Amino acid sequence: MRCHTHEFFSYTKRNIMNITKDYLADTDPLYDKVIKALEDVRPYLQADGGDCQLVGITKDMVVDVKLLGACGSCPMSTLTLRAGVEQAVKRAVPEIARVESV
Repeated sequence: MRCHTHEFFSYTKRNIMNITKDYLADTDPLYDKVIKALEDVRPYLQADGGDCQLVGITKDMVVDVKLLGACGSCPMSTLTLRAGVEQAVKRAVPEIARVESV
Protein backbone atom coordinates (compact mmCIF):
# COMPACT_ATOMS: atom_id res chain seq x y z
CA MET A 1 0.00 0.00 0.00
CA ARG A 2 1.52 3.32 -1.08
CA CYS A 3 1.17 6.50 0.92
CA HIS A 4 -0.29 9.43 -1.01
CA THR A 5 2.60 11.66 0.03
CA HIS A 6 5.07 9.17 -1.46
CA GLU A 7 3.34 9.20 -4.85
CA PHE A 8 4.28 12.88 -5.22
CA PHE A 9 7.94 11.85 -5.47
CA SER A 10 8.06 9.52 -8.45
CA TYR A 11 11.59 9.97 -9.72
CA THR A 12 14.92 8.95 -8.23
CA LYS A 13 17.01 12.10 -8.53
CA ARG A 14 15.56 15.08 -6.70
CA ASN A 15 16.83 18.60 -6.32
CA ILE A 16 16.66 19.53 -2.63
CA MET A 17 17.90 23.07 -1.89
CA ASN A 18 20.01 23.04 -5.08
CA ILE A 19 21.65 19.72 -4.14
CA THR A 20 20.78 16.74 -6.31
CA LYS A 21 20.49 13.53 -4.32
CA ASP A 22 20.40 10.05 -5.75
CA TYR A 23 17.51 8.14 -4.19
CA LEU A 24 16.49 4.52 -4.51
CA ALA A 25 13.75 3.90 -7.05
CA ASP A 26 10.33 4.39 -5.48
CA THR A 27 9.53 0.79 -6.37
CA ASP A 28 12.15 -0.47 -3.89
CA PRO A 29 10.45 -2.55 -1.16
CA LEU A 30 12.15 -0.45 1.53
CA TYR A 31 9.77 2.40 0.73
CA ASP A 32 6.73 0.44 1.89
CA LYS A 33 8.47 -0.45 5.17
CA VAL A 34 9.60 3.12 5.81
CA ILE A 35 6.17 4.52 4.93
CA LYS A 36 4.55 2.10 7.38
CA ALA A 37 6.95 3.21 10.14
CA LEU A 38 6.25 6.87 9.37
CA GLU A 39 2.50 6.26 9.39
CA ASP A 40 2.85 4.73 12.86
CA VAL A 41 4.62 7.82 14.25
CA ARG A 42 2.64 10.51 12.40
CA PRO A 43 -0.30 10.63 14.86
CA TYR A 44 2.12 11.69 17.62
CA LEU A 45 3.49 14.48 15.45
CA GLN A 46 0.02 15.54 14.36
CA ALA A 47 -1.18 15.71 17.98
CA ASP A 48 1.23 18.63 18.45
CA GLY A 49 0.37 20.32 15.15
CA GLY A 50 3.20 18.84 13.12
CA ASP A 51 3.73 16.16 10.51
CA CYS A 52 6.43 14.64 8.33
CA GLN A 53 6.65 13.71 4.69
CA LEU A 54 8.93 11.14 3.11
CA VAL A 55 11.24 12.71 0.54
CA GLY A 56 13.34 9.68 -0.35
CA ILE A 57 15.78 6.97 0.67
CA THR A 58 19.37 7.40 -0.45
CA LYS A 59 21.55 4.57 -1.65
CA ASP A 60 23.48 5.03 1.62
CA MET A 61 20.31 4.01 3.48
CA VAL A 62 19.53 7.50 4.76
CA VAL A 63 15.85 8.43 4.90
CA ASP A 64 15.16 12.07 4.06
CA VAL A 65 11.98 13.53 5.50
CA LYS A 66 10.50 16.98 5.49
CA LEU A 67 9.14 18.17 8.83
CA LEU A 68 5.89 20.06 8.37
CA GLY A 69 3.65 22.33 10.42
CA ALA A 70 4.75 22.94 14.00
CA CYS A 71 7.59 20.43 13.58
CA GLY A 72 9.24 22.60 10.94
CA SER A 73 9.87 25.47 13.34
CA CYS A 74 9.97 23.72 16.72
CA PRO A 75 13.22 24.04 18.68
CA MET A 76 12.77 20.41 19.78
CA SER A 77 12.47 19.10 16.21
CA THR A 78 15.97 17.57 16.26
CA LEU A 79 15.11 15.58 19.38
CA THR A 80 11.77 14.56 17.85
CA LEU A 81 13.54 13.48 14.68
CA ARG A 82 16.22 11.42 16.46
CA ALA A 83 14.28 9.98 19.41
CA GLY A 84 10.93 9.58 17.69
CA VAL A 85 10.98 9.37 13.92
CA GLU A 86 14.45 7.89 13.45
CA GLN A 87 14.04 5.27 16.17
CA ALA A 88 10.66 4.16 14.80
CA VAL A 89 12.05 3.85 11.27
CA LYS A 90 15.24 2.03 12.34
CA ARG A 91 13.24 -0.36 14.53
CA ALA A 92 10.95 -1.24 11.61
CA VAL A 93 13.69 -1.19 8.94
CA PRO A 94 17.08 -2.15 10.42
CA GLU A 95 18.83 -1.51 7.09
CA ILE A 96 18.30 2.24 7.53
CA ALA A 97 21.36 4.06 8.87
CA ARG A 98 19.69 7.32 9.89
CA VAL A 99 16.87 9.77 9.21
CA GLU A 100 17.60 13.34 8.13
CA SER A 101 15.39 16.39 7.83
CA VAL A 102 15.67 18.24 4.51
